[in-house]
Amino acid sequence: MTYAVLWQPQASKQAESLDYTIARRIHQAVGKLAAAPRPSGCTNLAGAADLWRIRVGQYRVVYAIRDRELVVLVVLVVRVGHRREVYR
Repeated sequence: MTYAVLWQPQASKQAESLDYTIARRIHQAVGKLAAAPRPSGCTNLAGAADLWRIRVGQYRVVYAIRDRELVVLVVLVVRVGHRREVYR
């Protein structure tokens, strides 16, 4: 079963503001979340049971997984940013 990937407007703007090659790598990594929302190397964030993180080079994509949706299971991208700034 595949998931639908929805970008929050803030996360989309953050990704678009990055260098083109980095933004393309992030979009490819997020696109793969539709097939496997918990890929190897993903981490559940401490203190937030519903937030997950994947690494894309020096950048982190923080996202939420909604498994309980009736028809469409949704992976929601919450934040994209450099590792020194993404957790603030």
